Amino acid sequence: MTDTARPAFHGFEQIPLREYAERAYLDYSMYVVLDRALPFIGDGLKPVQRRIIYSMSELGLNASAKPKKSARTVGDVIGKFHPHGDSACYEAMVLMAQPFSYRYPLIDGQGNFGSSDDPKSFAAMRYTESKLTPIAEALLGELAHGTADWVPNFDGTLEEPSWLPARLPHLLLNGTMGIAVGMSTDVPPHNLREVVSACLRLLDDPEASVRDLCEHVRGPDFPSAAEIITPARDLLAIYETGNGSYRARATYTRENANIIITALPYQVSPSKVLEQIAQQMRAKKLPWLEDLRDESDHSTPVRLVLVPRSNRVDVEQLMGHLFATTDLEKSYRVNLNVIGLDGRPQVKNLKLLLSEWLRFRTDTVRRRLNHRLGKVERRLHLLDGLLIAFLNLDEVIRIIRSEDEPKPVLMARFGLDDVQAEYILETKLKQLARLEEMRIRGEQDELAKERDKLQSILASPAKLKKLVKDELQADAKKFGDERRCVLVERESAQALSDTELVPSEPITIVLSQKGWIRAGKGHDVDAAALSYRDGDALLHAVRARTTMQAAFLDSTGRAYSTPAHTLPSARGNGEPLTGRFTLPSGATVVGIAAAEADTRLLLCSDHGYGFITRFDNFCSRNKAGKTLLNPGTAGVLAPTVVTDPEHDLVVAITSAGHLLAFPIRELPELDRGKGNKLIQIPPAKLKSGDESVIAVASVRDGGELTLYCGQRKHILPWRDLQAYVGQRASRGNLLPRGFQRVDRVEAN
Repeated sequence: MTDTARPAFHGFEQIPLREYAERAYLDYSMYVVLDRALPFIGDGLKPVQRRIIYSMSELGLNASAKPKKSARTVGDVIGKFHPHGDSACYEAMVLMAQPFSYRYPLIDGQGNFGSSDDPKSFAAMRYTESKLTPIAEALLGELAHGTADWVPNFDGTLEEPSWLPARLPHLLLNGTMGIAVGMSTDVPPHNLREVVSACLRLLDDPEASVRDLCEHVRGPDFPSAAEIITPARDLLAIYETGNGSYRARATYTRENANIIITALPYQVSPSKVLEQIAQQMRAKKLPWLEDLRDESDHSTPVRLVLVPRSNRVDVEQLMGHLFATTDLEKSYRVNLNVIGLDGRPQVKNLKLLLSEWLRFRTDTVRRRLNHRLGKVERRLHLLDGLLIAFLNLDEVIRIIRSEDEPKPVLMARFGLDDVQAEYILETKLKQLARLEEMRIRGEQDELAKERDKLQSILASPAKLKKLVKDELQADAKKFGDERRCVLVERESAQALSDTELVPSEPITIVLSQKGWIRAGKGHDVDAAALSYRDGDALLHAVRARTTMQAAFLDSTGRAYSTPAHTLPSARGNGEPLTGRFTLPSGATVVGIAAAEADTRLLLCSDHGYGFITRFDNFCSRNKAGKTLLNPGTAGVLAPTVVTDPEHDLVVAITSAGHLLAFPIRELPELDRGKGNKLIQIPPAKLKSGDESVIAVASVRDGGELTLYCGQRKHILPWRDLQAYVGQRASRGNLLPRGFQRVDRVEAN
């Protein structure tokens, strides 16, 4: 389309799309920040909350009135002041009525307004009724006294207050949360008495620091009685910067052997906590617990019962684990970002926040006094005219009866102004006749005293400050209560490891020749007598405990590990290790080891090379394991536990019947490698495979060695074993005839 063909838009502003989008987004952002998400420091309310409270006062729903259907209130709010969704408006109303959400609820709800277990389970607004609570009077009591600016509502047919003249710093009392565009706010609730005490301190000492104010405001105070475990220095840092986080923890007691959770952190659901604990129990990660129950009711909102398996369970250790792994301990963010008296959002520290609110409160009291002073002076002015009319009643009546325009005549005759004359004319004759000079003069005297008192307070900053203090103290006495959250410095809880959670029980780990693994309870399991799959048989078995790691060594010298308590039961055939680990192609598992981390084990290849290593070196989280022994072209023998690394004897037996014993201290201790030579085998026989090491053992001082040769066995006591002791890497001595073909050995 050519330039001449473009249509002309008359009366419209043409701007680039980029500029229009930027302007529209900024306008929207400012609306969300100032008129929806962030509270005003004066009354601590967001616009929707302010409109709900004001609408309820207009409907006469004060604390002493009968409640009305919540739908009536919501209808007035969205129809007159807040043209948004009714469900969002009702949800904001419900929140102010929930005693588990608001520290000092502003609305008294009758009906189902939700529960701490499910705050959003409240009934529809057509079923519930509501009215204001007594403390709402601290927000509304001075509204009619000229203390707030009024602005037109959304359609200009009504007026609404820009703020409510709060007598208390409501922002800190109930706190608030909100998300705007590019900013958010998170103000925790506090105790009324503590906040008022800090305000009084700041009025007496304007130079008081945040540290001084924190002597009064010790920390947040939730509707629930949970513990706040954040150290005082960290709480101080939060109040000094206006940003930070703190932690709250559930409280519990002991009843006989049971653990009773009596309070949960703020906004934590009891059913969610129970589900988190039950999930760990189903996953067998909480063997210390036998059962859990929810015994909460209307009289006891939180009563969760945990039943340990026995009296030997360490309750503090168990609860520490639950604190770390469930919502029994929770972290809360603090961001004291509010709209100040200048109409701008700002993150404020505690002193700035309280100072600004006190300035708001002082201005509110001054406006209230000026409003009252104006009314008193106006009434005195009217009484002056009324007294003149009373003293000249007959003449006033004559003028009213005889004159067509009595007003200017009265003004000229008695020196009245327009307001006085109009008031006399509006007064009924019957009332005018009943007036008494003493009553008029008495009212004048009382009003004059009140006027002088008001003028005296307004003229004296000290008297004005005292009035603010007195009113704060009166409201604190009327509405204040004791702190609910206990401040206790505790370390953050740490979750227990899997081994710490598992009870220590004896087991026997059994490995078959085809790589199937299982574990039987106890140490008296006859591994050879267990049933095996067709073509399979016992390869290796070790005694262990459920708290240990089970380690495996394959034919390439790689080690793998898994918690022993996770192994399948010996009642079945077990499971293949290839399902847990990724072995190299063609590799097979040759042995098992299970011991404490510092236990020493003997590793060797069938070429006669080996070393001592710690059991900890077997353990690996890698599914593919890690290289431990470097056998080269040799085979790998099953690992052997070393009882005493200083005094044990290493026994090595070859397939040719040679046995050598030497002190174990002659072997090096390595983390990985090939090791040193244990026993001498002629190179030709080693190369041809005619001879190799078939068994190794570690025999403790005074012990014995049992050789299994087919159906026969040969026992070598410690005394007889001395005949085979020689230097490491020597040839050793031949075993007696008939016992030179050893199948396996066992050290006792």
